Amino acid sequence: MGKKVARTKTEKERIIHRLKIARGHFTKLIDMVENDSYCIDLIIQSLAIRKAMESVENIILKNHLKTCFKKAMTEGSEEVQNEMINEIVNLQNYHNR
Repeated sequence: MGKKVARTKTEKERIIHRLKIARGHFTKLIDMVENDSYCIDLIIQSLAIRKAMESVENIILKNHLKTCFKKAMTEGSEEVQNEMINEIVNLQNYHNR
C-alpha cells in the first residue's frame, strides 16, 4: 500500500466521480435500513453500490495495466516482471474469494 502512482487529472476525476456515486448509494442504503425499507429494495441499493465500485476498480486496473504493468514488462528486470504478474494473480485470487 506504500507505492504512489501519478494519475491524470481526467482519470482522478473519473475515479472520484464514481466513488461519490457509490457514497451516495451507500448513504441512501443506510437511510433505507434506518427507515425499515423493503428487503428487496435494500438489495437493489446494495447492488448499485457494487456496480459503482466495480466501475472504479475497472478504471484503476485499466490504468495500471496501461502504465505500471506495461512499464514493468518492457523495462523491468525479470524479478520486477514476476512481481507484477504475481500482483495480478493475487488480485484475481482475492477477487474470487
